[in-house]
Amino acid sequence: MGIWLIAAALLADPQAELPKGRLVVIGGGETPAAVVNRTLELSGGKSAKIAVLPAANPEYGPGSVATWKRNGARNVVLVNPQQQAAAVKTIREADLIWLPGGLQGVFMNNIRGSDIAETIRMRHREGAIVGGTSAGAAVMGKTMIGGQSNLDSLKAGTAPYLQDGLGLWPDAIVDQHFLQKGRFNRLALAVIDYPDLMGVGIDEETAVVVRGREFEVIGNSNVTVIDGRKASREKLSKGEPAAARNLKIHVLRAGMTFQFDE
Repeated sequence: MGIWLIAAALLADPQAELPKGRLVVIGGGETPAAVVNRTLELSGGKSAKIAVLPAANPEYGPGSVATWKRNGARNVVLVNPQQQAAAVKTIREADLIWLPGGLQGVFMNNIRGSDIAETIRMRHREGAIVGGTSAGAAVMGKTMIGGQSNLDSLKAGTAPYLQDGLGLWPDAIVDQHFLQKGRFNRLALAVIDYPDLMGVGIDEETAVVVRGREFEVIGNSNVTVIDGRKASREKLSKGEPAAARNLKIHVLRAGMTFQFDE
C-alpha cells in the first residue's frame, strides 16, 4: 500500500495499522545528549546500523557521521543521494535513518525521481527509526512548510509552503527553530489553511519521539501544538486577514506526551 493510501486509512480509521518504527523529530540547534542517547537506544544501541542522508545539505554529512561515532555508534554510513542504487541498499539495511539539516526543499528535490523516499517509508513501516533535525525534521510531514515568517500580519493563504514532504507523519505540519526564529505566524496560518493537520512547532535542542498517533517531548525547551481540527474558519480569500475561532494551543516540555486522538 502506498504512503498516501496509508495516510488516508489512518485519518479514516485511527485503529488502522500503524508503522512499527518511530520518528525522532528535532527542532535544530545542538542535539542534546538525552536526544542522542534515546535515539541510539530506540535504534538498537551502539551496534545499530546508521545511514546518514544529508540530502538537505551535503556539507552536513561528515559532521553528522562524526557526531554519531563520537557518541559510540560503531556502524555509521554516509549516504550519497546522487548514487541512488547504493543509497537505497544502505537505507534498506539501516536501523536508524538520520536526516541532517539544510533546506527541506533541497532535500526533496535531491531525492525526487528515485526510490529513496519510498525506501525510507518502507523501513519506517517495518520498524526502523527515522530521525531528523531542522530541515530533516520539516520533511517528516505530508505537507512541508518553509520560507520566511511574516511577523507583521496573519493573512490567509500566505504561509510559505514548499512542497510535499516524506509523509512519515501524515497528521502533522512540522516547523523547526520555532521559538528562536519566531515562526508562530507561519505555523498558525498553515493550520488555518489545513485544519485537518496538526501544527507541531519544535524549539531548538528539543525533540519529539513519535509513535503512531502520539508523541513524547524530550530535550531542553518546548514544543507548541496548534490544533485546528475543531476550529471554525471564516470564509477567507488569499491576502485577507486570517480568522478562526477555537484554535487550541498546547505548550509542552520534556516528559509530557500528546495524543492526536484525544
